[in-house]
Amino acid sequence: MPSSVPAEVPGTAAPAVREARESASSLMLSELRVLFGRRRTWALLLALAAIPVLIAIAVRVSSAVPPGRGPAFLDRISQNGLFVAFTAMLVSVPLFLPLTVGVVAGDTIAGEANLGTLRYLLVAPAGRVRLLLVKYAGALAFCIVAPLTVGLAGAAIGAALFPVGPVTLLSGDVIQPPEAAVRILLIAAYLAVSLAGLSAVGLFLSTLTVVPVGAMAATVVVSVVSQVLDQLPQLEWLHPWLFSHYWFGFGDMLRQPLLWDSFTSNALLQGGYIAVFGALAYGRFVTRDILS
Repeated sequence: MPSSVPAEVPGTAAPAVREARESASSLMLSELRVLFGRRRTWALLLALAAIPVLIAIAVRVSSAVPPGRGPAFLDRISQNGLFVAFTAMLVSVPLFLPLTVGVVAGDTIAGEANLGTLRYLLVAPAGRVRLLLVKYAGALAFCIVAPLTVGLAGAAIGAALFPVGPVTLLSGDVIQPPEAAVRILLIAAYLAVSLAGLSAVGLFLSTLTVVPVGAMAATVVVSVVSQVLDQLPQLEWLHPWLFSHYWFGFGDMLRQPLLWDSFTSNALLQGGYIAVFGALAYGRFVTRDILS
């Protein structure tokens, strides 16, 4: 007796997979266009770029900075403008970078719900899981652009206001400006990885509310609390588990040869936060009643 189940038409699976990939790519490109097309995003990036500019101008108009005063590398800026980038990225780590990332990550889902566009984004073939992944990928893109903005703006204003020459690393070795530029990019990559865990926390918090400001503020508060706990010697057992614990480990990028221990530990730690809070965000978002 012939089977009543229709046979699969040869060649139908490949077009379906191709269509799904094109849909995901289209959704991702749309998310990036919206994110980097907003005035708020550009305002955040301009604020980050202003940090090295203010540092460079302050050093330029002031007298020589005594060694050991102020942030690390500050006393070297007048001799080599590339140190503006290193100083600015160091200054940005505790507050400014987490603040901007918190704004972007906290707005991922809550912002769409607040605008009333979340239901339309969930229309097939988008789906909740795909939308969640695209939103987090957009937040990760900002995590990459933000420290790059600080580093490149610092290098540019430093080269404009001060002489540029060989850079003496923390290990005592001397490298030429092109290699120093590579070190700036490596530090920016380190910071991008460092902020990935915070973005996952912000994504989860964004699924809990329809008020984006609340998710943004909560994400920034979590960042501050993590850094405060990391400074308490009584909680030394907890320090390796805090997502901010390795944020200042990028000093290894300024040694010769390069040390990758902190980078690896940082990446593993952030990966753990991404897995945990990504799962929490998934569990919350796929079971949530979308009313807006």
